[in-house]
Amino acid sequence: MSRYVFKLPDLGEGAVDAEIVAWRVTAGEEVQEDQPLVEMLTQKATVEVPAPVAGRVLSTTGSAGDRIAVGAELAVFETGASAPEPARAHWDPPAAAVPAAAATAPQAPAAPTRQRVATSPAIRRRAREAGVDLARIAGSGPHGRIVLGDLESHLKAHPAGAPRDSGPVPEVREIPVTGLRRLIAEQVSHSARTIPHFSYVEEVDVTALESLREQLNAGAGTPQGALSYLPFIVLALIRALAQHPQCNARFDATRQLLLQYRAVHVGIAVQTPQGLKVPVIHDAQDLSLKELDAEIRRLSSAARDGRARPAELTGSTITVTSLGKLGGIASTPIINQPELAIIGVNRAVERPVVRAGVITVRRMMNLSSSFDHRFIDGFDAARLIQTLRESLEQPALLFI
Repeated sequence: MSRYVFKLPDLGEGAVDAEIVAWRVTAGEEVQEDQPLVEMLTQKATVEVPAPVAGRVLSTTGSAGDRIAVGAELAVFETGASAPEPARAHWDPPAAAVPAAAATAPQAPAAPTRQRVATSPAIRRRAREAGVDLARIAGSGPHGRIVLGDLESHLKAHPAGAPRDSGPVPEVREIPVTGLRRLIAEQVSHSARTIPHFSYVEEVDVTALESLREQLNAGAGTPQGALSYLPFIVLALIRALAQHPQCNARFDATRQLLLQYRAVHVGIAVQTPQGLKVPVIHDAQDLSLKELDAEIRRLSSAARDGRARPAELTGSTITVTSLGKLGGIASTPIINQPELAIIGVNRAVERPVVRAGVITVRRMMNLSSSFDHRFIDGFDAARLIQTLRESLEQPALLFI
């Protein structure tokens, strides 16, 4: 027998540490190589780290909410043969960082391999909180993978699977601020504290856009379903940024440089069971309306069920945030640092407006946007939004 110390590998994104979301094993448990060991949260995604070797878990470091530095001891195993330390701390998902000697050396007989349910870390966590055994759910995803809709359908059909009332409701419920919620709090606090926000609200007459949207949806539509306003808004924003490139930029505080981009990498703020995430449509300027719609749907779905890769959650140059039907009249979105601008989409409603001296009913929508006033003047911000408004009010121009 030998003692194998497993250190937290490099999970990508240049992270120097990661937060423990949940341990999948306990001390004394026999594990197999590549068996899920622990879920770790980086700045952008939840990553499932597998066991690097087969053997018995002697100890684990930290508990949910604790941060572990890259290269620090994460777990200690007792293995059946000599297993030298990994030559490097980098880890390439989903393969484990297994040293060659450990992979080829004979190992002592281990406990029978347990059947692993294929799903995402986020769904495992939701199932665990709801008291649901994932082995009882038939997955509808590729190769039987359980997706978010499978779990939600199971919870609707089996409400008893939800946690039961175990007694009186306490007067005060203490909720630890950990995981993605803590990251969101830190990011929002940092942005609000360091960026002098300048907000600009403009109303947009989307009557013609609604008519075009209905015509397209009445025809072929898209394979995924009806077009929403969002792909039109993203397309119009791409066109507007070509005329106002100073808004398609990021601020590198370390080097004190403004990085103005030719390509448009649009972040789409998505509400997920774990909190707000911002998947990114990279090189959005190269996509058609239907391609934008498909990418928005794909990335939003991946973000919600935890399948989004770290690369899909980084690199945005401007963000669009929308609450859909809950969008309200106006809002003050907080900039997704280090970007310089964020476009907020409010609810579209029919209301009376004056046109050529006559009161008429039009479908109206407000755009509530925020800008970094250190680098974008109010005049330039207003010009961007006015250009965006013109495209949305005359949507045929988007296709010329």
